[in-house]
Amino acid sequence: MKLTVLGCLGAYPYEGQGTTSYLLQSDGFNLLLDAGSSTLVELEKELDPLDLDAVILTHYHHDHIADLGVLQYYWQLYPTQTPKPILPIYGHTEDTFHFDDLTMEGVTEGHAYFEAEELKIGPFLVTFMKTIHPVPCYAMRFVEEKTGAVFVFTGDSGYLESFNQFAKEADLFLADTYLFDGNEHHKAHFTAGEAGTFAKNAAVKKLVLTHLPQHGDLEELRQQAAATSAGIPVELAQPHKVFTI
Repeated sequence: MKLTVLGCLGAYPYEGQGTTSYLLQSDGFNLLLDAGSSTLVELEKELDPLDLDAVILTHYHHDHIADLGVLQYYWQLYPTQTPKPILPIYGHTEDTFHFDDLTMEGVTEGHAYFEAEELKIGPFLVTFMKTIHPVPCYAMRFVEEKTGAVFVFTGDSGYLESFNQFAKEADLFLADTYLFDGNEHHKAHFTAGEAGTFAKNAAVKKLVLTHLPQHGDLEELRQQAAATSAGIPVELAQPHKVFTI
């Protein structure tokens, strides 16, 4: 299983970098995880967008879906010799306006996921946990069926003790870390120290900080997470950085 970062800033693009988006790959299956600003341009550097097999969305805030519409247009309008398959896009149904937009007739089709149900997408088994955020948002735990490797993405979330169990022994823990220490128990995002603490409590193998702030010293952010992670390696996400899981 391979994770490639396409965008990793929170809220808005800045100085040429886009917002949340990742490419998760296994056995030739290509899954786009969120589709923030600059996704399509950065995806083209890694993969023909028409080679995507599916898209899955944590929630419908703009910094996670800004490029979804243009991806649909690309799928609809890019000339090919053979008809393109309909692209499945997975999302929750607690916001029917945005969920309905996942379907473009003959182009993309929206598929619902639910917290109480395991979802199989290609080589992955996915489970979900609702997070603390101003809108409904879901953390995701991906298990590669062939190897048992585990990747956990927090989506966007404020402090939530359930991550101690949800991220248990993950090989890679990708954590929303928009805040420096001093902003604990925020309603929408982790602090660096909270991310490190969850990594320690869940005994993950590696912590990667994402949904990064545009301002401030990111190395300081990493060090704050490392100070609470009890020796678990901590890295910063950056565009086109690749993690083998």
